[in-house]
This record gives sequence, structure tokens and C-alpha cells, in this order.
Amino acid sequence: MQLRPLGRSALQVSPLCFGGNVFGWTADEKTSFSLLDAWLDAGFNFVDTADVYSRWVPGHAGGESETVIGKWLRQSGKRGKVVIATKVGMDMGDGKVGLKGAYIRRAVEGSLRRLQTDHIDLYQAHKDDEATPLEETLEAFAALVKEGKVRAIGASNYSAARLQEALDTSRRLGLPRYETLQPLYNLYDRAVFEKELQPLCVREGVGVINFYALAAGFLTGKYRKPEDAAKSPRGGGTTQKYLNERGLKILAALDEAARRLGSTPGRVAVAWVMAQPAVVAPIASATSLAQLQDLVAAAQLSLDADTRRLLDTASAEG
Repeated sequence: MQLRPLGRSALQVSPLCFGGNVFGWTADEKTSFSLLDAWLDAGFNFVDTADVYSRWVPGHAGGESETVIGKWLRQSGKRGKVVIATKVGMDMGDGKVGLKGAYIRRAVEGSLRRLQTDHIDLYQAHKDDEATPLEETLEAFAALVKEGKVRAIGASNYSAARLQEALDTSRRLGLPRYETLQPLYNLYDRAVFEKELQPLCVREGVGVINFYALAAGFLTGKYRKPEDAAKSPRGGGTTQKYLNERGLKILAALDEAARRLGSTPGRVAVAWVMAQPAVVAPIASATSLAQLQDLVAAAQLSLDADTRRLLDTASAEG
């Protein structure tokens, strides 16, 4: 498999990233282990998680996903074959939130412990913390890079203005810079990323690892009517946001593209986003081996110009 560089870092990753939000939530430990093994067996090497996954589940405290990955790393002995990305900054309760230097230094130790590793390949600011000076945040990340606990750093959910400011701050102070951006981006959610973030990432050589590449499963065609919300724990939110006139228009275009290519709507949706400028590795999740094989097939799918135009037109906003 052709690996891609993550920004200007030394990290080389597969063209798709497995989203670890499902581990310990909609995929139990045994299923998660089998998914991770199959992911590597198929030639992929990139897995993304966060310390806060899956705090939103009743009875969970956060760290469940990292813990599952850590157990798998220990039992499989495959640490050297996988690029692990995790994140810091979302509310973990008891005041554990944000990007202050002291908190980053505490939080990384928790992630390292749960992941059962001595280093994190890509450590990301999960969301901007405008109450903390960028200099403080970047200096804390720089110290972790210097200590060998982190190989590269990235940003998630940053505006174009703040990402540019962060990149300028790193240049000015000679600090490691955000090599990646993790924004919301898919065939439905296009406008915010394409207007300002995409040109910035292309210009600065920042690698994009967008989340919700399948719009929380909507672009697979799984949710086509309101009652389909019952098909998964996140179905209600997915149908509420995406099941509308524009969403159905996009699904119709995906159906037509899949028919032309002898493929599936989900594969086509992932192939579309993989081909967009600045995108290095879209993040998508799977909770079964069948879903994972669909992602594997998507990475091998190439869209012709007519198919891209069909999808671009159907998903155009405004």
C-alpha cells in the first residue's frame, strides 16, 4: 500500500485512518481486537482515538478507547506496525479540560498509561482553547516532542484563523508546528472546510485527517427514512442532521455512482473524500469485519471525472 506523509513530519500513514471512537463503546473489546488485527492485515497502519472516548456513554469516564487499544498493543506485540494518534483538550470532568501547559503534561501521561506505550505518534489538540495562549500550548507540546513522548503534533476543530496563528507562532518561536488538521469534512459537510481551511492546508503543507468521512454512517445509505434511526446508537442524531432534501439528493448520486462502478455508496463516498486536495487520510469507523472490508475496498476505488462531477454537483451547498 502506498503510504502518505503526515504534513511535513516523518510519519508515513495509510490513505485511510481507523476511527477508534467505537472501541469500548459500539465495539466491545473482543470485536475491537479483531478489527484492529484485520486493519493491519489489510495493509493499513493508522488509528485515531482520544482521551475523552467514550465519556458520553453512561457509566464511562473517558479513556475507554485508549484502554482497549493499549490492551491490544500489549497482547499483539504490533506497536511498531501502527501509527497511533490521540487527542487532548476535551472535558474529562473534574476540571480536566483545555490546553494549558500543565494540563497537557498531566494528560499525556494518562494517555501513555492507557495505551501501554512510551510514545504517541501524533498528539492532537482536540479543540481550540482560546483562553490559553498558543505559545503556552505549543511550548508544552514541544517539550513532549523533545522528551520523545510525542513524535508529531496536530490540531482538531480549529478555525482557519486560529490554525494560521498557531503555524505563525511555531515559526516565530522555532517550535514544532501542527502537522495535521482534523476537521469535519465529507460529501455533505463541505462548505466550512473548503472555503478557508483547505486552501490554508494546501498552502502550508498541513495534512488533513478529516473525521466523519461517512457522515456518521449516513453516506453508506444506511439511513433513508426516519425509522432507520433505530439501526444504531447514534442513528437519531445522524438522521436529524442529514436526512433532508439535500441529504437524499446526495444519496441518490452515490447510488448512481455505485451502480456505474459496481461498488457501494459508502465506498464511493470515502473514495471521493480521499481524492480531495490536502486530504491525507480520512477517518472512518467500523464495528464489524464486513464494514471494515467496505473501507478496505474504498481505498482501492478510483473515481473517474464524470463520477466526481456527479457527486460534486449533487453535494454542492447553496
